Amino acid sequence: LPRGSRREQPPAAPPREGDNVVRLPGAGPERGAAAPVATAVPRNWKGVVEPNSPAARGLDLILQQEPGFDPRAFTDGAKVAYETIVTAFAKGDRKTLKSLLSREVADGFERAIQGRERAGQTVETTFVSIDRAEIVGVDVRNRVAQVTVRYLSKLITATRGPQGQVVDGSPEKVVDVTDVWTFARTLGSRDPNWQLVATEAGH
Repeated sequence: LPRGSRREQPPAAPPREGDNVVRLPGAGPERGAAAPVATAVPRNWKGVVEPNSPAARGLDLILQQEPGFDPRAFTDGAKVAYETIVTAFAKGDRKTLKSLLSREVADGFERAIQGRERAGQTVETTFVSIDRAEIVGVDVRNRVAQVTVRYLSKLITATRGPQGQVVDGSPEKVVDVTDVWTFARTLGSRDPNWQLVATEAGH
């Protein structure tokens, strides 16, 4: 996948309808623009993020504005998003990617797909498993929340040249892959979806 630098600042504008991914339970259109409560009740978050960490405090801030937020359900949705986006990128499925990515991330993916097409290359990707998806960072600024997820997965991936020859990867070898993706959403908005705003290789 193309790698982008993680944004240091949240997006300047709310995600647009149709450009987002990962459903957020309890934040559908029926909620409207929720006003923040006066104070946050710190939660332990054991098993989700490290208690008393910056990520835990970030989750508390999200719950200030959206009490229905469920980080475990968010992580489940992030797994679905990850597999969908990786598969669509391998296939060059621009329509699916456009509906799931921020414009900046979509542009990076598009450049990579165009490079493959110019070289006459195709990519075959098979998911073996997503072994882990964990929240590793949460940042809330000016009502925009960013949640960063680290994925540990097993993939079979191979890039073939114009004559079908393997030019990268292997059609048989299972490889361990670590990716770190950041999703963003304007809290309290009527749109319940999260937008992928940054990707990078994990460690």
